[in-house]
Amino acid sequence: MMMPMEEKVEVESDEEIPFSASATGKKVHPFDSEGNSIASHVDMSKSWISKRIQMGPLRSIYIVLIKAKINMLLPFGPLAILLHYLTGKHGLVFLLSMLGITPLAERLGYVTEQLAFYTGPTVGGLLNATFGNATEMIISIYALKSGMIRVVQQSLLGSILSNMLLVLGCAFFSGGIANHQKVQVFNKAAALVNSGLLLMAVMGIMFPAVLHFTRTEVHFGKSELALSRFSSCIMLIAYGSYLFFQLKSQPNLYSLVDEGGVNDQEDSDDEEAPEITQWETIGWLAILTLWISILSGYLVDAIQGASDSLNMPVAFISVILLPIVGNAAEHASAIMFAMKDKLDITIGVAIGSSTQISMFVIPFCVVVGWCMGQPMDLNFQLFETATLFISVLVVAFMLQDGTSNYFKGFMLILCYLIVAASFFVHVDKDEN
Repeated sequence: MMMPMEEKVEVESDEEIPFSASATGKKVHPFDSEGNSIASHVDMSKSWISKRIQMGPLRSIYIVLIKAKINMLLPFGPLAILLHYLTGKHGLVFLLSMLGITPLAERLGYVTEQLAFYTGPTVGGLLNATFGNATEMIISIYALKSGMIRVVQQSLLGSILSNMLLVLGCAFFSGGIANHQKVQVFNKAAALVNSGLLLMAVMGIMFPAVLHFTRTEVHFGKSELALSRFSSCIMLIAYGSYLFFQLKSQPNLYSLVDEGGVNDQEDSDDEEAPEITQWETIGWLAILTLWISILSGYLVDAIQGASDSLNMPVAFISVILLPIVGNAAEHASAIMFAMKDKLDITIGVAIGSSTQISMFVIPFCVVVGWCMGQPMDLNFQLFETATLFISVLVVAFMLQDGTSNYFKGFMLILCYLIVAASFFVHVDKDEN
């Protein structure tokens, strides 16, 4: 008699796993039908409540605004606005605005990644690159409205340098340490396409500067601006062609970029799922972009005062400090993917972001300044142009063999430290 009882116990335990009463359960315990029906109603109500919590707005607010540790910096944004009106300490307002925008930029990247679950990897990657640079675009447009053209030029240049040297260097270094037992590889062909676009951007930025400083313009001051606007339109066409090439014409080249992701796609499907709904992601994109826009206005207004109070050149603030705010999302995600040995995604985040800034955001700002009546041009001055040219060459040589290790990352980080030190002792002639 013991064997049938054990079998019955096993059936009972197996049937209790789904947390619902079943027909077999009723047959095993005919006298517990009322208890089973009550339990089923309780379980149904619990599951309904849990679903409501999981998909409700409170769950969305918790995931986006509370869950991540970096959200501890969110209160600094309202505090910066409060200090702006209560005190005249521009240095403090600038630092608090930077701290307040940093988590917003990171959350903007996170929400964009959530939207990528619904749009697919290709469109999601494009959205990630676009909204990843939304902070830089917003800050640049506010600075353009204030006539701070040099701040726009230097902050965008700093974003390119930060992504190419600091973000990629930290990613290579972290990935090399985490995967020291093997050589990390990535798709060399796609990386070289991005390197070619970066060199094209350098060419577009270099010619107006050379034209200006050799004083070979037909109309001094006007030819340089006209060439910048023409080159910007050409660069926008080139970037549009690159997107068509990437998404439609030669998608196989970029499917290889996600080879590590394709191999891990089955794992990622099991491990990762969207945490918020599609409409919630769209709503959060709008809210975060609006809040970044508001804080960017106070950040830009405090730049000159911060330079005076902190005894730092505006060039150092624009090229080194401001990009830290905009690149928070890229920095975190690039390191994370490199440590997971998904270097193709790391290259796409770091170099892809640099490519988009140089081939889209900078020409776009020139066109927007044209519409605003601001003489925004591609003459970034000789010092900045030379820095960009050398940095692009260094990164192109690092990417040409399609392999990565911690020493390459360490060299890129050291190169960025040299650039940072150079701008700390560099005073822009427009500041004098």
